[in-house]
Amino acid sequence: MTDEELVQGMMDGDQASFEALVHRYHAPLSGFLQRQLKDPGRAEDIVQETFLKLIRQLKDRRSPDNVQAWLYRVAMNQCRDYWKSSGYQTDRNRFGEPPERKDERPSVVEMAERSETRREIRQTLEELPQVQREVVLLRFYQDLKLQDIADALQLPLGSVKTHLYKALRRLKTKLGKEQKAPMRAEGGEPDGIAER
Repeated sequence: MTDEELVQGMMDGDQASFEALVHRYHAPLSGFLQRQLKDPGRAEDIVQETFLKLIRQLKDRRSPDNVQAWLYRVAMNQCRDYWKSSGYQTDRNRFGEPPERKDERPSVVEMAERSETRREIRQTLEELPQVQREVVLLRFYQDLKLQDIADALQLPLGSVKTHLYKALRRLKTKLGKEQKAPMRAEGGEPDGIAER
């Protein structure tokens, strides 16, 4: 079923439609927020609150045009609100940076992240301006299309492309890649930016 069909099912009171939508977006939203917050518990709270906001919106018979972009936009706004909150500042002052999750058996992804290159990428991502970091995470970690990123971050498509290009250029420079980023791909967009 498409997102639109699931949303319509939710508006009609179908619990299975809600469960299917949660199943589709819970893990991607949670992973995105964990990378942003570095706090799995807080990320899970925001994911749950995001789905509650969707339910409230649908109860008012207002359906988002693009559910995926809407979910990411709401989650990012809540993430930003948390960063601005006194609770975030108190947590940081009291505990320092939250520890990364430690599973007894690391996943394949976690093992790959332990490599030197992954560490450098993460460090460089942290140094990017917030909007550039968000664009990169949504594009490459969440595999969103550029228009969906624009919708989620409430930015013009051209701005998303510019932020992505600047972020990729900075990543290449920081990671010691001496070659310049190709300015235009076949479709007229900087490499890595053209839609699939």
